[in-house]
Amino acid sequence: MNKRFFWKVLSLVVVVVGLSVATTAFMMNRMTRNSGNNISTAEQPAVNPYARFASAAPALDTDFTVAAELSVHAVVHVKTKTKVEQVYSMDPFLEFFFGNPYGRGQQREAPVQEGAGSGVIISPDGFIVTNNHVVGDADEIEVTLNDNRTFTATVVGKDPNTDIALIKIKAEGLPTIPFGNSDELKVGEWVLAVGNPFNLTSTVTAGIVSAKARNINILNTEMKIESFIQTDAAVNPGNSGGALVNTRGELVGINTAIASRTGSFTGYSFAVPSSIVSKVVSDIREYGTVQRAVLGVAIQDITNELAKAEGLKTMQGAYVGNVMEGSSAEKAGVKRGDVIVNVNGIKVNTASELQEQIGRYRPGDTIFIEVLRDNTTKRLQVALQNRQGNTEIISTEAVADILGAKFKEIDQKTASKLGLSYGVQVESVGKGKFQQQGIRENYIILKINGAQIRKAEDIQKALDAAMNEEEEEGRVLFIAGVYPNGSVAHYAINLID
Repeated sequence: MNKRFFWKVLSLVVVVVGLSVATTAFMMNRMTRNSGNNISTAEQPAVNPYARFASAAPALDTDFTVAAELSVHAVVHVKTKTKVEQVYSMDPFLEFFFGNPYGRGQQREAPVQEGAGSGVIISPDGFIVTNNHVVGDADEIEVTLNDNRTFTATVVGKDPNTDIALIKIKAEGLPTIPFGNSDELKVGEWVLAVGNPFNLTSTVTAGIVSAKARNINILNTEMKIESFIQTDAAVNPGNSGGALVNTRGELVGINTAIASRTGSFTGYSFAVPSSIVSKVVSDIREYGTVQRAVLGVAIQDITNELAKAEGLKTMQGAYVGNVMEGSSAEKAGVKRGDVIVNVNGIKVNTASELQEQIGRYRPGDTIFIEVLRDNTTKRLQVALQNRQGNTEIISTEAVADILGAKFKEIDQKTASKLGLSYGVQVESVGKGKFQQQGIRENYIILKINGAQIRKAEDIQKALDAAMNEEEEEGRVLFIAGVYPNGSVAHYAINLID
């Protein structure tokens, strides 16, 4: 046999053997896949550490057409008009010689400030949720539905502490958005912002939940509750009061603010969670005002510096810096230095989360909280109180009973005679604080505790603010005004007598 022939035969054998091995491997691989778990544990390949993600539930569909269709018809355009009072006066010396060209106490026609925002219909009979800063002190509120029908709206109630307001129009059979559970929202979940930015009606934008329980310090009230849902859905001026909905078309928040240096959307927006909105709305509809329960503690987030200084072993929870005397917390046994970590089974990681949880309850409710004290968990039962240290329900009717008076707008003839550009007149006086202090009918209230009184709602605000003062010395109304005969009178009403 010559060498060339030998090498040809050997090459052919190698090829045949190689094909045989490959075919056998292929058939074994198919047999293994088709035969279930016939391979022994020792022969299984190494476990892929990322395999659990492959078996996770599939991501939600990013087709938002259903959610948009369910919500866009229940979001309205809110337009407001507010008269800006301006008094024009001259230097007294010049006025003495030359007179006032506008006449004594006269003023030019008050300019009108216009505003716009959004609202969400929550009942077929015309109740609409929006932001407090949208309706503000508006003299006129106009609501335009998605079908272009227009209505005049009235304010049912407002809550500056959460920036939520409830207004109403006279209509029936309106489309609504059902409340969803904002607690179930997860970071990374898709949401839609529905509103009327830049007066562009029925605008829908999409984004994800970027964070929860954000405190951005935009509310300027003593009992503010800031626990916003942060999203990257595009929100611009005019979106305020509009809906934040999940992919099922459920209301999970009311769009309220944006993080921006320009006034327009630059990446993040913030919404009041529906858990807070539903409680505020329920209180306003039932009592006319929000029933605010308080623990009576001064709280703060835990920082590295605080943890080192106080010897804390956790960075999660709300640190109690002080406990008010006679408060719900003191009666329950809460002490300075405690860290509140749970409210009724819901974990609390920050001060804003604690505010959100307590904000869901009313005076008289009983809750259970967990605190860390000396690195030991204690469970405490708390009977919640209001700022006055009791559990009484406060209603607008009850507030009116406190003063014992009814009010009306000052008539133009009297205003012109006295040179007044604002004020509210006492229509009648019955049993109550006004009668006790000798305030008579027709008295014109100009200021309470330094704030100008332009409408009856301003009296309500001043009364609420005074009643919510922590110190008893602050629960006083200092009233300045005048009677129609020009007699100036001042009164001081102690609200805790």
